[in-house]
Amino acid sequence: MKPSPHPLGPWRCIPLLLLLLSACDDSPSGDDAGSLPDSGSDAGTADSGPPPEDAGTPDAGVPDAGRPPWDGTYTALEDRGDWIDTGRHDTCQFVTPEDLDPQRCERIAAFDLSSCSTEQLSGVENQGIFQLNLREEASYSSTRPPSDSVYNSFAGLRLSADGTQDAYGPAPIIARVTEGGTFFLAARRTARSPWGDSVTTTAFAGCHVLSPGVITGCYVSCNSHPMYGFNKSVGTFRTERMAWAPGENEASGGLALVAEASTTVGMPVDVYVAKEHAYVVSVSTGPMLGGLSVFDVKDRTSPTLVKTVTIAGDGAWNGVWAKGDALYVASDSSGLIVFDITDPANPVFVRHGEGPDAVHTVLVEGERLFANSPGTGTFVYDITSPLAPTLLQLITWAPEGYTGGPHDVFVHGDRLYISNDTTGFHVMDISDLDDVRHLGDYLQPGFFGVFSHHNAVGTFAGRTLAFVGGEFSASHVRVLDVTDPTNIPLIGTFRMRPLTSMHNLLLRGNRLYVAWYQEGLRVLDVSHPTQPRQIAHFNTYRETDPRRGNGIFEGAFGVRIPGDGFVYLVDSSRGLIIVNEL
Repeated sequence: MKPSPHPLGPWRCIPLLLLLLSACDDSPSGDDAGSLPDSGSDAGTADSGPPPEDAGTPDAGVPDAGRPPWDGTYTALEDRGDWIDTGRHDTCQFVTPEDLDPQRCERIAAFDLSSCSTEQLSGVENQGIFQLNLREEASYSSTRPPSDSVYNSFAGLRLSADGTQDAYGPAPIIARVTEGGTFFLAARRTARSPWGDSVTTTAFAGCHVLSPGVITGCYVSCNSHPMYGFNKSVGTFRTERMAWAPGENEASGGLALVAEASTTVGMPVDVYVAKEHAYVVSVSTGPMLGGLSVFDVKDRTSPTLVKTVTIAGDGAWNGVWAKGDALYVASDSSGLIVFDITDPANPVFVRHGEGPDAVHTVLVEGERLFANSPGTGTFVYDITSPLAPTLLQLITWAPEGYTGGPHDVFVHGDRLYISNDTTGFHVMDISDLDDVRHLGDYLQPGFFGVFSHHNAVGTFAGRTLAFVGGEFSASHVRVLDVTDPTNIPLIGTFRMRPLTSMHNLLLRGNRLYVAWYQEGLRVLDVSHPTQPRQIAHFNTYRETDPRRGNGIFEGAFGVRIPGDGFVYLVDSSRGLIIVNEL
């Protein structure tokens, strides 16, 4: 998850919509295998013998994961970006949009819905959690000329059967008609500032139902700002309910739920397994403080919460790893935290690591610890003595200085692969930490909305390949040939539903395990890396789970595979989930 504040909050569209994602939409065609059916049969649940300690073992592919049928040949692909714009979502219109009367921004009569299907809309279930794409197609202002530029933005929507929890992003719904062949919503948010209140009203008029849970229509968003005057944007929208994808059950391909256990410590976002314990870190959410939850998993069918750790004022614990008797926590609010887990059920605070005040993710590779600090770079520590990390070097992705932020890194051989926020994917030679060299980049198309989040690297058919994941709407898996870092082509892709986001991924031999937020866990066969193929899934996301929000960062966050026959997931609402390993 990207560090707060959320850069694509649903209310940035006014007056900052011009800074949002430039048009670009999803197509399931080509090499993207997101629509392929799962294969395989249910393999049952593995036994629950004691797990081996995995502290210090990186989540990586085997040294050579290549096997037939791939012979190492490929055709380089054009990278079309994440969100691929395919034009207007529907045929309806907002009538006389140049009229700046703010009252029209919350009236259904202001929309021309003559081309819409009341029959389709009458079958819409009036509850659920949705993700939306708003395609702005024109804007009007009291202080600027009109514009017909196209921009895409994204937001979440919640509708409850009784209307008590209705919300568009963080804003309440102030008008709703979702019956009798009509789908109309209006929401309003007031933002306080030293210059006065900025009030934004957004209204949606549904027009067609493309498939169950998928609604298209028109929208208007009006903002009255004390400095920028009155601004209005109009366009079309597509919204999709975040229930399980059509035709899917909870699991397929042999995956099955073994057990789960929740925690009241914040929102769970990452997990690491060591010494027969699962260490789950959480970030603060609402009144719930983030921190650490320790689960005894000696009996995988019955994980037991044995300890929680929270520190007042330090609630953004986003990443976790272990080596020997040391547990490393990445805190966005205090930096690198070191705990002693000699007694694995009772972590004892040892120190804060030298270096930055904010660390978002951590990785252990051999005797090195890599701590990624947004806005600074990757700090490398010697952990020959695991409880006493010694700072060795600060790595930034380019010799001319730092841009963006290292969200995650991966080590393969003598190279460091950096998923560097909005600047792309970068390769560094770290064979000599006193002389780190920048070898090459893969710069994803478009600046806004293309976020390099996580990666895993392995060797296939004698070639070094990187599986690179993004974040935010329409993010997906990219397969890159990084054998020659000065010339990195895209050779394969895999997508899911365009309004969902992926998160972390792990490479195990020819299988890629992806924690895909609302899509749960996806297992891909990458033995032919130009055509990744889904072979199994486990849906962790359920709309009815306690504290389930309407944001895009909901569902499966983290995945670990320590080699004990089980896969450990962390879900933002359900907490720790254990399934069998394939």
